[in-house]
Amino acid sequence: MTTTRVAPTYTKSTRSTSTGNCVEVADLGGGHRAIRDSKHPTGPVLTCPASAWAAFTASVRAGEFD
Repeated sequence: MTTTRVAPTYTKSTRSTSTGNCVEVADLGGGHRAIRDSKHPTGPVLTCPASAWAAFTASVRAGEFD
């Protein structure tokens, strides 16, 4: 049996700026997310559980990092 690896589909943040300061996120399945810098798509990728990503984005929306 052959296993085919499918590349994650990244979505750019709606808060990305025109200066290229962009974050992209992909659903990896199994309850995980991948996060990368759109300027370096072949660079390092941060992975985390979906629950950690949800907690982080909730904190951003609440203004905890302003």
